[in-house]
Amino acid sequence: MPVLTRLIPSPVVVDIRPGALDDLAGLLADQRISASGKLAVAISEGSGRVLRERLAPALAGADWYPVGNGTIDAAVRLADGIKGNRYDAVVGLGGGKIIDVAKYAAARVGLPMVAVATNLSHDGLCSPVATLDNDNGRGSYGVPTPIAVVIDLDVIREAPARYVRSGIGDAVSNISCVADWELAHEVRGEDIDGLAAAMARQAGEAVLRHPGGVGDDAFLKVLAEGLVLTGISMSIAGDSRPASGGCHEINHAFDLLYPKRAASHGEQVSLGACFAMHLRGAREESRHMASVLRGHGLPVLAEEIGFTADEFVRAVEYAPQTRPGRFTILEHLNLSTDQIRDAYADYAQAIHS
Repeated sequence: MPVLTRLIPSPVVVDIRPGALDDLAGLLADQRISASGKLAVAISEGSGRVLRERLAPALAGADWYPVGNGTIDAAVRLADGIKGNRYDAVVGLGGGKIIDVAKYAAARVGLPMVAVATNLSHDGLCSPVATLDNDNGRGSYGVPTPIAVVIDLDVIREAPARYVRSGIGDAVSNISCVADWELAHEVRGEDIDGLAAAMARQAGEAVLRHPGGVGDDAFLKVLAEGLVLTGISMSIAGDSRPASGGCHEINHAFDLLYPKRAASHGEQVSLGACFAMHLRGAREESRHMASVLRGHGLPVLAEEIGFTADEFVRAVEYAPQTRPGRFTILEHLNLSTDQIRDAYADYAQAIHS
């Protein structure tokens, strides 16, 4: 008998709304994630203190673990602190670094992990990957998908707007990433998961085409949902392919070549996505994407994040080395330095026309 359905790794519950944080204890009990309230809560050493004061009365059985940075060492220290204490779950309460540290630590000690995001800076809050700094720069580590995701839109609105903008760039870049995946399928016969591709692309399109902005709850909800769906799409695919293409290679190149000057992840991938769409001949889509992203306050030219055209050309030239084996529009075209320079000049002119 043929298998007619498949199981999709995804959170048991996703709660995205204003005031969600105030119901965290009840949600964990109702979903049988933690009826006892015995939790290990990872928080930042800065803004996490304010949230701890707010949540501590409702989470009386929780122990709180300040996390200083987003390194593999911090994640191992957290796991060592949690080990042997008979917690029901690990809660990562904060931004991307805290959530990634908590995901890795929970995986290391075999506990379910709850992601409580305080900003929407990137698509990692629900992904099966923890991105952590290590001695060689930065590494991606496979981890289970969070068992629950809680996003309080009131808390999101209090975060600096640049975090929301970064999340917008990361979500919209899905469109370019999926186009790269399809290119790899057509040219090299790489397997493509249609469901994962559809989820990632539609998440990006929903954000791209929504008329709202960073201060609008309706827009923030669509963005949060898009980032969650992107994470699930990576779980379905079994890797980061639905949300990591040439634009992300350019981002990694910026981080490696200019570590002290690099902009945010979302800013760099949004620039990379617009340029990658231009390279593949999707000129109208590239212009539209650049226009929408610029409207949200995101950069679409290298100069807008403090880099010269020559520095951008160098990053694009170096980008394929950041993900050996990945095939995107950059590997397909294999442009020379002069060709990249000409393409960037053409792109810069096109998005202004």
